[in-house]
Amino acid sequence: MVVQEAAIRNNFRDLSIFDKFNHIQIKVASPARVMGWSFGEVTKPETINYRTLKPEKDGLFCERIFGPTKDWECYCGKYKRVRHKGIICERCGVEVTESKVRRHRMGHIKLAAPVCHIWFLKGIPSYLSLLTDIPLRDLEQVIYFNQYIVLNPGNVETVTKNQMLTEEEYDVLAVDENAQFEVAIGADALKLILEELAKPIYEFPDAKLREEKGELKALPGLEELAQKLRNELSDSSGSQQKRAKIIKRLRLIENLVASKTDPSWMILEVLPVIPPDLRPMVQLDGGRFATSDLNDLYRRVINRNNRLARLLDMGAPEIIVRNEKRMLQEAVDALIDNGRRGRVVTGSNGRPLKSLSNIIEGKQGRFRQNLLGKRVDYSGRSVIVVGPQLKMQQCGLPREMAIELFKPFVINKLIERQICQNIKSAKKQIEKGTTVVWEILEEVIQGHPVLLNRAPTLHRLGIQAFEPVLVEGRAIQLHPLVCAAFNADFDGDQMAVHVPLSVEAQAEARMLIMSTNNILLPASGKPTVTPTQDMVLGIYYLTADKTGSSDPKVCKGAGMSFYSFDDALSAFENGVIDLHAKINARGDDGKRITTTVGRIILNQTIRDNLENSSFSTALVG
Repeated sequence: MVVQEAAIRNNFRDLSIFDKFNHIQIKVASPARVMGWSFGEVTKPETINYRTLKPEKDGLFCERIFGPTKDWECYCGKYKRVRHKGIICERCGVEVTESKVRRHRMGHIKLAAPVCHIWFLKGIPSYLSLLTDIPLRDLEQVIYFNQYIVLNPGNVETVTKNQMLTEEEYDVLAVDENAQFEVAIGADALKLILEELAKPIYEFPDAKLREEKGELKALPGLEELAQKLRNELSDSSGSQQKRAKIIKRLRLIENLVASKTDPSWMILEVLPVIPPDLRPMVQLDGGRFATSDLNDLYRRVINRNNRLARLLDMGAPEIIVRNEKRMLQEAVDALIDNGRRGRVVTGSNGRPLKSLSNIIEGKQGRFRQNLLGKRVDYSGRSVIVVGPQLKMQQCGLPREMAIELFKPFVINKLIERQICQNIKSAKKQIEKGTTVVWEILEEVIQGHPVLLNRAPTLHRLGIQAFEPVLVEGRAIQLHPLVCAAFNADFDGDQMAVHVPLSVEAQAEARMLIMSTNNILLPASGKPTVTPTQDMVLGIYYLTADKTGSSDPKVCKGAGMSFYSFDDALSAFENGVIDLHAKINARGDDGKRITTTVGRIILNQTIRDNLENSSFSTALVG
């Protein structure tokens, strides 16, 4: 065991290998690979000692397995400081190294009985069901110890291979002493079926590491099955549904063969334990502890695994052992994907515990939230408001945001002009907000475009470049004509700002992404810049009832009378009356109304364009 752990530690000590890769391939891990990741076996469900607040030995936070909690200090305190780097303490077994190794060192749990991985059983499609050609419902009955499956019918003619047997049916067959047949139950049964199906050939390495299976060389069983399915497919007979199922099965088998994946690896014998700093336990102000849900789920697995191992050692009755195996299967299911099957495991407050799948998947998961959704330097976000005074290629950037985004450029100018001697003094100058700082900021942003992005970015016009203009307040100002491309409105929408740093990025922003260079939709060629509010504003201005429009002193021509609308329009064109002056004029029906020239213009424009429609004779008076 000591030799094994030392070899594994040597393999994983050089972390520079994680910086040298071209691609990442995700595949099913073999038991040997899981053991290769591991730095030791977790055998106890304890986390920390609540009196000393130090991790328990062989527990979920064990320093011997996962590394020291303090930099360059072993568990017992015999070795301290960096000069003892790499030494493994002979008293406590802890390697003297940095505490950050607890973020990547893994452990393992040796399961007392094989357990089926729920992703491959209950996924869509169920890969285990597809591969074995056994219905999912039957597989579940076997794995959760409700029914037996016939592995070899032997001399019993009433049963066939892969047939399901209830407890009563099995008892009836077992009574016959001459009956020679083989049945199995649980994940063990599925493992035997998969091994028989694949017939894997392993090349065993030299025995210095462990007794686990060596490198997988070939899967002749799967290759034979793939050829058989190809022959079936070439036979034109058979329904479309049957052909589709054969194609799915063949594709899965070909992928397993190409990636050298033994299907029996879908049945877990060794369970990996993720590093403790990825499932932390922290002390709160009141002395209580807050812990990751994963620790509770791992604790359930370890407790049930230890109990099962004890029952097997004692030679407990089969029915008790079988029940404990089922409980272990359910505990591992909850750890991998809580709630996928059966009852959801909840904490003390009734809240469902977050399993490994919950941590990985979804919008708040590890990929979308933490890896793809990382916070970006030289970026900010704020609410957008309308800025009609801006040019179309400009955006209003709040001073507070601009000084933060362009801080490195401002610092550079301050040092270049010898206003400040170093970065520290330049930062202090910026914090004071002196006049010279704002002058330099104005100079820096000249010709330096920024990118504006509105989520969700559904097409390329969701990100556009603008020339920043410093504005007061804390809101980003946007020209109304570019709103259509962003699908933005001013009811509380937020936008993100990004600063292109390199000269190449700035040139690309100016040449390709500038808003004035994107006035046509790339999909259809239609213009994105369409004035919509201008018409509304124009109609409002045309028909507005101004204060003092009846007073000739305020409004030129107010109170005058005209024979017809045409006379009123001629008077307006000759400067006799104002657009909003209240006048008296005769309509087409001979009736006199009080109106304005603006309303006459709107009225006649509508009439001229809708002359063939049943338009009401009512006037905009």
